[in-house]
Amino acid sequence: MIDNDPMNNTIPLYTANQVRALDRAAIEEACIPGHDLMTRAGEAVWDFLRRHWPDARSIVVACGTGNNGGDGYVVARLAQESGCQCRVVQMGDGGRMTGDALRARNDWLAAGGEEHGYDEKCLARADVIVDALLGTGLERPLEGEWRSVVEAINRAPTPVLAIDIPTGLHADSGTVLGASVRAFHTVTFIGRKQGLYTGEGPEFAGTVAFNDLHMPASVYQQVTPASQLLAEPPLGRLALPRARTAHKGHNGHVLVVGGESGMLGAVQLAGQAALRVGTGLVSLATRPEHAAMIAAACPELMSHGVAEAGHLAALLKRASIVVVGPGLGRSRWARELLAAVLDTGLPLIMDADALNLLAREPETRDNWVLTPHPAEAGRLLKIAARDVQANRFAAVSALAGNYGGIAVLKGAGSLVSSADDPVTVCAVGNPGMATAGMGDVLSGVIAGLAAQGLGLGQAARAGLCVHGLAGDRAALAGERGMTARDVINELRAVMDAEGQAR
Repeated sequence: MIDNDPMNNTIPLYTANQVRALDRAAIEEACIPGHDLMTRAGEAVWDFLRRHWPDARSIVVACGTGNNGGDGYVVARLAQESGCQCRVVQMGDGGRMTGDALRARNDWLAAGGEEHGYDEKCLARADVIVDALLGTGLERPLEGEWRSVVEAINRAPTPVLAIDIPTGLHADSGTVLGASVRAFHTVTFIGRKQGLYTGEGPEFAGTVAFNDLHMPASVYQQVTPASQLLAEPPLGRLALPRARTAHKGHNGHVLVVGGESGMLGAVQLAGQAALRVGTGLVSLATRPEHAAMIAAACPELMSHGVAEAGHLAALLKRASIVVVGPGLGRSRWARELLAAVLDTGLPLIMDADALNLLAREPETRDNWVLTPHPAEAGRLLKIAARDVQANRFAAVSALAGNYGGIAVLKGAGSLVSSADDPVTVCAVGNPGMATAGMGDVLSGVIAGLAAQGLGLGQAARAGLCVHGLAGDRAALAGERGMTARDVINELRAVMDAEGQAR
C-alpha cells in the first residue's frame, strides 16, 4: 500500500497504541478475524524474504510468545512448506501463549515443525534470521536471556529481517531499550511506527517496507496519525515554471547575519545555499575584515562589513527574511547584532550561536524557525542532549511550545514541529552529511524558500527535504568525505528535478 496523501506529500505515522487501536478496529468493526491478519502478516514477510533472498535455503525464525511471535510461526510454516530448512528459536514461556499466536504455533507444530533454544552456531549458519521476538509492546530495557539472544543475533554474520519492528527498538521514540536487533530490512504492518524513522530507528531498522494487510480505508478513519513522514518537498508554486517576466526582486531577499572572526565560511555557505534554491538577492552582514574576502570568493553574494549593530539598519530594511547565527559567536558584537535582529518584525531563521544566546535569554515569537541539533536543543530546553535523543518527538514539540514558531530538530530523521501541524519526520539524507557546515546550508535553504513565498512551516519542511535530497545526490559519489559545498552544488538540480516532476 502506498499510503501518502497526494495533497501534502506526507505519509501517516502512528504510535504503538494507535496501531493497536487500528488492529482492534479491523477485528471488531471491519470484522477481519485476528488469525487472518496474522496469516496475512506472515505471508507478507515470507513474500518479502523470498524476493530479497531468493537463494536462501536455511531460515532461522526467533519467536516470542506474543502476536509478533505468532507472525514468526506463520513465516516458519510457509518456509518449511516451500522446501526450506527452517529452525524456530522459541523464547519465553510457550505455555503462556494464547489466542491467535497460540493457534499459529500449533499450526507450525502440527506441520511437523520443532522448537529450539537459541544456539549461536545455528544463527551463524543460517542464510536469513527472522526477528519475531517482541514487537511493539516493549517499554523497558532488555535484560537476561532476551538481551542475550538479541546480542547473539547481532553477532551472527547473517542478514536479519525484522517483523514489524526490531526487538529492542522503542516503537514511539526510536530509542534502543538496552539492546536492539540490528535488522537489514524491517517489514511493518497496518500503520508505520514513528520510531522507525528517527533517532536510532533508521540505524537498527534498516530499509523499512510497509504492508497494510489489505486494511479497508474505514479502519484508518478511526485514528488520527501521531505524526507524518515527508515523502517529497512540499514546494507548492515554487515547483512551477517562473513567469517569463520574473526578475530578482520577485524572488525574495535573504540577509545572513554572522561570521565572527575565523568563522566567515558559515555565512558564505548559508548565503550560497539560499542562492542555489532560487532566491533573487542574498546579502551577508559579517565582520568588516571578512567582507572583501567573501566578495572575491563569491561575487553573487552582497557582502557587507558590519562593525556594530547600528550598521544593520539599512540591510534589515531591504531584507525579506533574516538568517542569524551561522558563525555568529557569543561575543558582545554577536549579542548586539542578535538584539538588533530580534527588534525587527522580520521572519527569522535562528541557527547555531543565535540559539545558544537565545537559551540564555529565552523569548517567544511566532515568525521564526529554530534549527537546533540535539545539544543546542538541550540548552534551549534545559536538559541533556541524551534526554533530547531519548524522545525526539517530545523534545521538538516542547521547543515549539516553549519558544513559538517552528522548531526543527536536526539529526537522523530530522523533525519539524509547530502549533498547527503534526510533527513531520524527514527521512531523506545520509550519514555523509554529518560534517561541518551542513547546518549553515540548511538554514540558507529554508530562508531561501521562505523568501520566495513559502510560509515558514512549509519552508522548514520543504527545506529539510530539499537539503536531504541534495545530500543523497552528493552521496552517489560516496558518503565519506562529503562537504557542505558538495550539497550546495546539488541544490539547483534538486529544485529543478522537483519542478520537472510536476
